[in-house]
Amino acid sequence: MASAPDAAEPAPASPFDAADARWMRHALDLAARAEAQFDEIPVGAVLVGADGALLAEGHNRTIGDHDPTAHAEIVALRAAGQALHNYRLVGTTLYVTLEPCAMCAMALVHARVARVVYAAPDPKTGAAGSVFDLLGSPRHNHRIRIDAGLLGDEAGARLTAYFRRKRGKSVAP
Repeated sequence: MASAPDAAEPAPASPFDAADARWMRHALDLAARAEAQFDEIPVGAVLVGADGALLAEGHNRTIGDHDPTAHAEIVALRAAGQALHNYRLVGTTLYVTLEPCAMCAMALVHARVARVVYAAPDPKTGAAGSVFDLLGSPRHNHRIRIDAGLLGDEAGARLTAYFRRKRGKSVAP
């Protein structure tokens, strides 16, 4: 006797909840501010404690600060370290609008951040799985949970428009 065909597999549950969406929206607002007020590459980052409270935030400041290390993630990590008087940021989650680069990924590992939620992948220098996988490397004594793609289309569109404008190319509506 033939058995009934299996029901369609349900779609995997999203790793994101309402709090994730709220914090990523805040990071996107920081990215917009970086571009509008400072003409910086529009990347924003928000660091949230294990209790769900905001610890620190940042946006890119590389151009204005003349500092190649002043990425949004690093700005937020520095602010959190100062606020907590500790370089270990155990149990925290970082929300960032662009996949971290190698420099930022290693800073996150050293800070012991628990989770990174990023919006848009970085196909040139991404270090959370796109080009490199530094955050998930088994060679480290600390691994970070990575959840990617939350509001990624919006973050990616903002970055694309910024670079097209900078390079003098027309931006399609």
